[in-house]
Formats: sequence, C-alpha cells, structure tokens
Amino acid sequence: MLGHLSNSKEDIRKSTGPPSDWLLGVDKEFWAQESNAQERQRFDQVLEAVLSELEPICLSEQNFCVSFFQLDILSPTTKNTQTTLDEVDVKSNQEILPSLPKTKIEKKINEEVRKMMGDIFACIEPELIGFIQYHERMDSTYSMAVLVRLGRHVMSANDTGSFLSMTYGSALVHVKRNYDKLMHAHLKSIQEVRIVKKSKCGILPFVANFEYFAKTAEQIFKETERRTDLDKWYLKLLTVMFETIHSIASEHPKTPAEVIRMENFHHLYALLSQLKIGILDQFRKDAKQKYSEALSAYVTRYFGRPLEKLNLFFEGVEAKVSQGIKESEVGYQVAFSKQELRKVTKEYHGREVKKGLDHLYKKVEKHLSEEENLLQVVWRAMQEEFIQQYKYIEDLIQRCYPGSMISLEFSIEDLLQYFSEIARSH
Repeated sequence: MLGHLSNSKEDIRKSTGPPSDWLLGVDKEFWAQESNAQERQRFDQVLEAVLSELEPICLSEQNFCVSFFQLDILSPTTKNTQTTLDEVDVKSNQEILPSLPKTKIEKKINEEVRKMMGDIFACIEPELIGFIQYHERMDSTYSMAVLVRLGRHVMSANDTGSFLSMTYGSALVHVKRNYDKLMHAHLKSIQEVRIVKKSKCGILPFVANFEYFAKTAEQIFKETERRTDLDKWYLKLLTVMFETIHSIASEHPKTPAEVIRMENFHHLYALLSQLKIGILDQFRKDAKQKYSEALSAYVTRYFGRPLEKLNLFFEGVEAKVSQGIKESEVGYQVAFSKQELRKVTKEYHGREVKKGLDHLYKKVEKHLSEEENLLQVVWRAMQEEFIQQYKYIEDLIQRCYPGSMISLEFSIEDLLQYFSEIARSH
C-alpha cells in the first residue's frame, strides 16, 4: 500500500526515526538540513583539486617505476632509454617471452605496473572513498556531485588501464552505488509518506519538495555525461509520485479524493511547466489532464444540479420526445403540462438560489487548501456549470413550450451577480 495516514504531526515525527538530511517524502519541517549550494560548490572545487593533483603525481611515479625497473624493455613498442643496456641484454629479455604476442606483453607490463603502484599508493583508494563518504553523510546531494565530477575524470582518462584510472573507476562504482541508494531512499520515502489524517490534506510533501529536488539535481547534472543517471530516476520517481497521489486520495478521511488529485496534479503541472525538463514533458501533460479531470469530477460531485426538480422535469420531457412525441406537443401530456412547468419554476426564487450558492461556497472553502489557491478557479468552474444547466433548461422551454411566456425567475445576469457577490463577501 502506498502512503500512510497518521493521527498527528507528532506521530510523523516519531516515525521518521533518526533525521536524514532530507528526503522527498518527508515534510520540510522534519529535515535535518537543506543542501547548501555554496558549500556543495566548495566541495566540488576541493574534489576537483584532489583528483587533478593526483593525476600528475601518479603518472610521474608510474613513469619512474617503468624506467627504474626497466619494465619498458619488455615492450616491443617501447625503446629503453638507458644506454647501459646493450643489444645482448635486450635479446636476452626478449627470449624470456619468446612466444607471447604483443598485446599479451603489454598486458603483463600493465599488470606489473599496477601492482607496483598499488603497493606504493595503497592508501589512495580508501582515503578517497573515506573523503567522499564523510561529505555524503553531511549532505546526501554530494553523491550526485561526486558522480558527475569523478565520472568526468574516468571518462577523460587516456590510459584506462593505468593504476589511477582503475582506482578512480573503483571509487566511481562505490559512488554510483551510493547515488542509487539515495534515489531509492527518495522513492521509498514517497511510497511510505505519512499524512496527518485529522486535517485537510493539501499539497503532499513529495509534491512540494520536488521543486527543490529537481532544481538541485539540474544544477549538478545539466549538460553532463551522467545526465542519463538522473533521467532514469526522474521517470521512476514521477511514476511513483502519480501512483501515491491516487492512493492517498482514495484513503484520506477528511479531504475529498477529487480535491487531493486536483491540487497536487495542478501543483505538479505548474512546476513541470516551469522546470522545462524534456524527459518529463509527458508527465507534465498527464498532470494537466489529471488536474482537469479532478476539477471536473469535483464540480460534478459537489455542485450537482442546483435546479434538480427542473432537471428531472426536462429529463422526462426528453424521454417523451425520444419515444416519438413532437417537442411542441409535449405540453399536452398531463405530467408535463404548462401548469406543471410553472409550478416547478416557481420553486426556484433568486434569493433561495443565492442562499444555496453561499452554502456551497463555504463547503468548497473548507475542502481546498490555501497554499494552492484554487478556490476561485473552482468557483468559476461551478459558475460555468450553472450557466450551462440554465441554458439547457431555457432552451428546452423555448423548444417545447413556445409562446408560453414561462421562464426562470432569475436571469444569467442575476447568476453572475450572485457568484461575484459571494466570492467578494468571503
């Protein structure tokens, strides 16, 4: 089951356990800290300096080892620079490996060099990983920054088989594993999000926090070689976010399901439109559609048919017409006579209609959260729905009761005034 409902914020506080720095599914007030962009930039600069300084040092030491231990004389593609070795020495060394092809000789030399460098610089890999782990514990977003920075050095290496390239590669495996763990933790926090059930729902934590997450990630990954690592998780996270919104909407005891879907998909649509992340464009379109569907469903459910008796009356009229009775002759049916129509229309005085609308506005106000500010959007949708129902009834009166001089006791202009006055008075 996606999502959990809790009695209070105190229950959530207890359930979150030891504070992580931040997770998508955890409300911001429970975050241990937010990522600091300036600190992250400083860390990235220090890491770049460390990686860049290690490269010439290790290369210099590697060249020294090859030259000092005369490892290069085994290679058919390399000439020994030491003039003290004569052709007999070279010949005797070549006879050591008389049958090995060139590639195997090169491989053997590389293995010997790496082993030697590993003995000399045994501390580099554990120290580098320890340095990275320390900062990842301080701020989990550092795992994103390290993935990008270290990945660049691994991808740009000229000699992929060298000791330092292998060391960086090994560290990169560790960093990628931690990055995936972080993303999985974000995903799990969405699935296990805890919502206070004693108050209205509002914007879910992972929906509210996604802006911060995406902007932080975009700063780090934009136009980098590791972009696909972020895009892959974007798709997983958004898929679970959509599923969890629907799950919580169906379970929340205080807020109508249509409101939870409407507010959260509206928030997501607005955010994804602002972020303009290419791979998430389909999610943006889906969020817009789901928001529109939820708005329509909410209006249908809670606005209903304020002129219910008139609607039922004319449904009966349409049923007679579908049976073959001419529209102009429906009025001769006893149940649908002009007298019956006048009786029904008189039940809807303008004053009573406005009173019902005022009561409806208060109900909508209780359902919606202030943070998403959709009250006037919903109210406008209800106004449009009422006008459509009004026009439907007026049209049928004109078609089925021509010349009867029967009409509703309030006009569309009156309706617009009712809606406007109610909105201004609250």
